[in-house]
Amino acid sequence: MRLGLALGYWGRGPDPGHVALAQEAERLGYDSVWTAEAWGSDAFTPLTWIAAQTSRIRLGTAVVQMAARSPVTTAMHALTLDHLSGGRMMLGLGLSGPQVVEGWYGRAFPRSPLTATREYVDVIRQVLRREGPVELDGRFHAHPYRGEDGTGLGKPLKPITHPLRADLPILLGAEGPKNIAQTTRIADGWLPLYWSPTRTDVYEASLTGLREGFLVAPMARAKVCDDVAEGLLPVKAMLGFYIGGMGHAARNFHADLMGRMGYAEEAGRIQEMFLAGRKEEAVLAVPDAFADEISLVGPRARIAERLELWRKGPVTDLLVLAPDPLTLRTLAELNS
Repeated sequence: MRLGLALGYWGRGPDPGHVALAQEAERLGYDSVWTAEAWGSDAFTPLTWIAAQTSRIRLGTAVVQMAARSPVTTAMHALTLDHLSGGRMMLGLGLSGPQVVEGWYGRAFPRSPLTATREYVDVIRQVLRREGPVELDGRFHAHPYRGEDGTGLGKPLKPITHPLRADLPILLGAEGPKNIAQTTRIADGWLPLYWSPTRTDVYEASLTGLREGFLVAPMARAKVCDDVAEGLLPVKAMLGFYIGGMGHAARNFHADLMGRMGYAEEAGRIQEMFLAGRKEEAVLAVPDAFADEISLVGPRARIAERLELWRKGPVTDLLVLAPDPLTLRTLAELNS
């Protein structure tokens, strides 16, 4: 099981310690570093900044939001950074949800998310292979565009720049069972949002027959500390925000996932509190047990014991949200 450093997306501004953390992760032998985006900073720019100040560590997006860019635009970003970094790029994509897609990006959330995802990946693959002009008579992504409001002058094109790698890895941040199953067929890896090494049965049906080399790369917050309850507070804050704030009361993929993992009643209560403006109560309502099983928090010996559970399942890459060099070093030592 390889280790990756997950830096997430910016809050109010850039974190001045991210480059140093990435450099320390590279020094410690971490395989990859990952950036993200929500509705603020983008994922590619910080990753390019990190690429310029590292030399070996692989570079991933976890995740780039599909609604933010057309698939050819995303492919252009990926192939450009792959060239500049000497072939270190990994492209993680996510569909997000209706609240973000329609509220922030001002686009309709696709009524057939699986089809939209499949077309998006198809276009990117065509760009990276550069075997001919990009052509797709898609429901959501048509190349060239043939809509009634177009000029009809669109011409199929292939990229001027020759991609460095036709097989640049594409990973998908899928949550629903059908979406995960499709991911195993069309992508090179899967980026689970929540992963519990004691509840792998939640995903078992969707992960049958994984081909060799397929990446399973969940994120987990990690923190070496004496007080487990205190160490879990950032995990609970993240969960409270995702379960309560990243989605509509009637359609929230994150809350649905928490329900499938055995915490449906708690997820409903968190949503209710968060949407009523009782955000602090929503965070406190996140069960410690759930926060604990999807993270690595506590003294070194406790983390070592729990890390063994992660090794036993299908996880190939553990992407750790580790806020300090001590935690990074401890995990590197325990995973060696």
